[in-house]
Amino acid sequence: MSDFQNTTFSSIIFPLPGVPGLEAFHAWIFIPFFFLYITAFSGNNLILFVIVTQPSLHEPTYYFLSMLSTADLGLSISTLVTMLCIFWFNARKISFNACLSQIFFIKLFTVMESSVFLAMAFDHFVAISNLLRYTSILTDSRIAYIGVAIVFRGTLVLTTIALLKRLPYCHSHVLYHSHCFPPDVMKLSCTDTKISNSGLTAMIFTSGVDSLIFLSDVLIIKTVLSIASPKESFCTCISHIGTLAVFYIPLISLSFVHRFGKWASPYVNIMIANTYLLILPVMNSIIYSVKTKQIRRTVVKILHSKDTLRSPLSGDLICPPGMLSSQSYVNISFFQPPAFLMIGIPGLEVVHGWISIPFSCMYTAALAGNCLILLAVKRTPSLHQPMYYFLSILAVTDVGLTLCTLPTTLAVLWFDHRLVAFNACLVQMFFLHSFSVMESSVLLAMSFDRFVAISKPLHYATVLTNNVILKIGLAIVARATLFLFPLPFLLKRLNFCPGKILLSHSFCFHADVMKKACADITVNILYGLFVVLSTVGVDSLLIVLSYTLILYTVMGLASPRQRIRALNTCVSHILAVLVFYIPVIGVSMIHRFGRHLSHIVQALIAYVYLMVPPVLNPIIYSVKSKPIREAMLRVLRGKRQG
Repeated sequence: MSDFQNTTFSSIIFPLPGVPGLEAFHAWIFIPFFFLYITAFSGNNLILFVIVTQPSLHEPTYYFLSMLSTADLGLSISTLVTMLCIFWFNARKISFNACLSQIFFIKLFTVMESSVFLAMAFDHFVAISNLLRYTSILTDSRIAYIGVAIVFRGTLVLTTIALLKRLPYCHSHVLYHSHCFPPDVMKLSCTDTKISNSGLTAMIFTSGVDSLIFLSDVLIIKTVLSIASPKESFCTCISHIGTLAVFYIPLISLSFVHRFGKWASPYVNIMIANTYLLILPVMNSIIYSVKTKQIRRTVVKILHSKDTLRSPLSGDLICPPGMLSSQSYVNISFFQPPAFLMIGIPGLEVVHGWISIPFSCMYTAALAGNCLILLAVKRTPSLHQPMYYFLSILAVTDVGLTLCTLPTTLAVLWFDHRLVAFNACLVQMFFLHSFSVMESSVLLAMSFDRFVAISKPLHYATVLTNNVILKIGLAIVARATLFLFPLPFLLKRLNFCPGKILLSHSFCFHADVMKKACADITVNILYGLFVVLSTVGVDSLLIVLSYTLILYTVMGLASPRQRIRALNTCVSHILAVLVFYIPVIGVSMIHRFGRHLSHIVQALIAYVYLMVPPVLNPIIYSVKSKPIREAMLRVLRGKRQG
């Protein structure tokens, strides 16, 4: 025991378990957690943006709501780092001081959240009980004082940190959650923790005192029942009551489980703790945007600009005045529209703001994951091998493919900005199809790499030298450029119909733009078919051939263990091939034979084709390839390979 007592605080390391027994699935378990975090960040940032930019919302109620959103953002950020490290990168250790810092911020934002709820209850009480004096009681300066008091009150949790700092630790250092929680840390001490149990006193003086909220609600109900039309007054409190339930029910449950629920399984503890820390920031923004008419209207107003109008009878998009000149419709022998109108998901325009949340998550995941792979390969000398060079080229291609559609897709979903200039449309189309062809070429090169590695392992380093890989990379870029360069010019020569400017997607797709022409498009159809067959078609056949040869070589190995080991090196690439080619085939078939399908189906398959491969490729390679996973982990820790 003395060994533990003599240990300095800086050398104490706490292991964080994640979900015990399901460690092999941590990467997949984190996917719903990741979407919860993105939803919390997006929703609360949107509320803050709406309140800051709209003068009509500069009122006490919305000032307190902005404080609540700030506390929610802080609470989400406090746990994000350890959750990300545990579930994605299997980094389960946290130093003592880092653990105390996380405890401080979690407790700080929890106390702040409870205090904001009390302030909001007071706001509703004044608004209903003393409506005529509302603005004179809750002035801007008084609200500022309340905000400062909330922050100061939260910082008093430093006493908890000081009490934990004084304890010696001699028991097992394994915590119960994927974040540091005071009762967990306190139970690892080998001395009397009665003084440190003042955390219970602190909770009573914060969340306990803040239960005055329920007293204010009782007074509000009493006032409301005495007025002629109580329904309208009750409606103003629904959002607040909903968020109170979301906050206090998990908080009370977690406190009881830690004190009286030793019999409960670890899964119960973990689920309640994650509900307490993750669901609250997500639900607050949803509740207030759904139940508060002013917030909802302002969000819709921001997300829907006035650039385009919708006909109430036909549902067709009508060009705003001035987009097309009057000369466009008379005496024209050749016409090209100055701009096209894009569409998001047909029939769901009203909820485009909400639909943008998963799209934003996917774009963020694609860019972050592929950039992380590039950094991992660059900073890790042991990964300077042909296989990982090709993986880097694939990551660059995925980043390019993501950036091609990101501006127009988010412009449509976030701001309802649907206009894209004709020339800009052609440029986007060229790069979009170029990166698609490049991705197909990279997958072919990776299949060749696997064939050489398995069939001729002794000649692997001499066949795939750095110069050969560089030439393959240049050939991939040149091939895509040469095949796709004529496409914009073939479209540029066409005469378009003035009334056919509505595209089927939120990006420019060759088959889609081509159909808006009023001229003969036989040349465009034949050249497009030629490009598809000579790139994606040839690549897919050669990939199948390479795997046929790989399978033939593997079956010739004597040991079953060697066969499995050889095939395991191909699993990531096979998954990447399936993720890319299945949506490509689906999009091609729909554009040629699926005209009877609804527009929503066509739009969703196109989004799957362009967005899912860049998102899944980093996940596939980080989960299935141990060297990549460890290198990515080192990048996140800021370390280089020794």
